[in-house]
Amino acid sequence: MLNKYQDLVKEVEKEIKPQFEKIDKICEKNSIKVIQSFQECNLQEMHLSSSTGYGIDEPGRNKIEEIYAKVFKAEDSLVRAQFISGTHALAITLSALLRPGDKMLSITGAPYDTLQTVIGIGKEVSKSSLKVFNISYEQIELVNNDFDIEKIQERLSKKDIKLVEIQRSRGYSTRDSLTIEKIEKAIKAIREVNQEVIIMVDNCYGEFVQDREPIEVGADIAVGSLMKNLGAGIATSGAYIVGKKDLIELCAERLTAPGIGKEIGPSLNQNTLLLKGLFFAPQVVASSVKTAIFASCILEKLGYTVSPKYDEERADIVQTIALGTEEKLVKFCQGIQKGSPIDSNVIPMPSDMGGYEDKVIMAAGTFTEGSTIELSCDGPIREPFIAYMQGGLTYDYGKYGILKAIEEMEI
Repeated sequence: MLNKYQDLVKEVEKEIKPQFEKIDKICEKNSIKVIQSFQECNLQEMHLSSSTGYGIDEPGRNKIEEIYAKVFKAEDSLVRAQFISGTHALAITLSALLRPGDKMLSITGAPYDTLQTVIGIGKEVSKSSLKVFNISYEQIELVNNDFDIEKIQERLSKKDIKLVEIQRSRGYSTRDSLTIEKIEKAIKAIREVNQEVIIMVDNCYGEFVQDREPIEVGADIAVGSLMKNLGAGIATSGAYIVGKKDLIELCAERLTAPGIGKEIGPSLNQNTLLLKGLFFAPQVVASSVKTAIFASCILEKLGYTVSPKYDEERADIVQTIALGTEEKLVKFCQGIQKGSPIDSNVIPMPSDMGGYEDKVIMAAGTFTEGSTIELSCDGPIREPFIAYMQGGLTYDYGKYGILKAIEEMEI
């Protein structure tokens, strides 16, 4: 069935071999970071036990948060199965750190669609958005896929901005994802003119793609989903917030209740899954990046516009393919679904979704619903009809799914 692509696959895999070697080195560094954090935090079998009810001061949950803080080189962390998604964790963070009359500034242009709804900058303003609570929003666009340092410094020198938001991944935009090196440069520039502003990084899709994380380069707080990189396809729910201790406590009080904060929250049999997910995350992220590189190379050879190109530096696990027509975008996603281990007979179709202004098609035959570290593909039904592909628990499964998607388009 897929035999007609064998020669092309061999050509592609020979060409991308040097990139795979670079990924393996990053994977090794991140694996050492994780195992040493487990050891230095003295993880014990007792910490795998779970709690129900209030989960008051539960040892296992506390140990997981100690380990996350160690991995990210942060003062503290909040890692909870009660976070439904990355957007939920970001909404909690913004609601915790911003007060009526405060201003936030995005320095990476418009944020991801669902976060626009949280902020209140979409066509329809939610009655629960930040805007309704008199929290104002401004943004500065990227210039040539990099930060507009001059404009950022000029705006922040006025010192009336409470929080700066940096979105590491591209979302449903056509700009590049941002490397840790670029983020570090921007943070240094911010601190030259403003020491007080809170710098928050939306770290979704970026964890372990490079060998450093946002807190290490000066961010005050970083947020991500366990349905993506750090869950490794093993965690079945949750998200994390890492950063300064006082900021984490504010986020905890917004998640639970004032005066209670991190003290409560049952783990509900999630401890082993969260720990095992983090343990496998460096390898699974490496597999996802390899899958993206393979997709980039083979689809470019087939005449499609891709970003990043196979030999460009990666900042996240997302690969985009500009397919040009709605039909091809739909067919590509349907092919990814056919290459999935679960619901491979399901035919995804574009539909309206909460938090999105355009119809969206989503393909994901995943073991955990919505897990985008498993091979998945989605995209808004709008020009230039870009497929946003991410994930791949193993490279071989990822490669198979991509070839099924190509086959579906080419029929």
